[in-house]
Amino acid sequence: MKLISYNVNGIRSAIKKGLLDWLASASPDFLCLQETKAWEEQVDPALFEALGYTGYWEQADKKGYSGVAIFSKHKPLHVEYGCGNKLYDAEGRVIRLDFDTFSLMNVYMPSGTTGDIRQAFKMKWLDYFYNYTGTLKKDLPNLIICGDYNIAHKEIDIHNPVSNKNSSGFLPEEREWVTGFLENGFIDTFRYFNKEPHQYSWWTFRFNARANNKGWRIDYITTTEAMTPRLVNAGLLQEAHHSDHCPTYLEFS
Repeated sequence: MKLISYNVNGIRSAIKKGLLDWLASASPDFLCLQETKAWEEQVDPALFEALGYTGYWEQADKKGYSGVAIFSKHKPLHVEYGCGNKLYDAEGRVIRLDFDTFSLMNVYMPSGTTGDIRQAFKMKWLDYFYNYTGTLKKDLPNLIICGDYNIAHKEIDIHNPVSNKNSSGFLPEEREWVTGFLENGFIDTFRYFNKEPHQYSWWTFRFNARANNKGWRIDYITTTEAMTPRLVNAGLLQEAHHSDHCPTYLEFS
């Protein structure tokens, strides 16, 4: 099976930029989108149904903000909307589909780039999410968690670690959180298969950053360690240009 995760920075904008033609060609079993910036009724479901997908949406209370969606070619046994915390669920950050032999969670983690208030919100979210997923994987041992984590983990994951050492998304406490999260029984599937530097998933729209590959790797597909024997391949799809992010993918059995 193939999973693609993609922060589209607005699903309606991405559709106008050719997202559906790209999806028809890529044809994953599952497409997990973050930052949809739309309510479900604002996007014609027939656009995705024509390609064989059923969409499942978790949207923010505020229109045009945040939001996640999973488009699946396979019918889930159960759909879990949100993460059980009203504060975070009001921002439309988590959705999960459960199948026979695995569960797939799509997450859009908060950014702290707008100031101290949102950075504090982000750190509280990280604490909650660590505990939430740590408990969840006891009941769902074959768990995949994909999405925009809004953190570059190590120096290899960012184009200029020195100048960004005090930037939200690369703060020591954020990076330590990722380390602790992985040590709590999860695998960064991209790094499991790819060790080389200069591999990024997000570039600012400014300064011609993407053309010069001055980016950050902040988008992840992680799995529980129990999934290790089922991992086939993982990587980035940097040729896709519908957003300031590029998709990341996982192939698994």
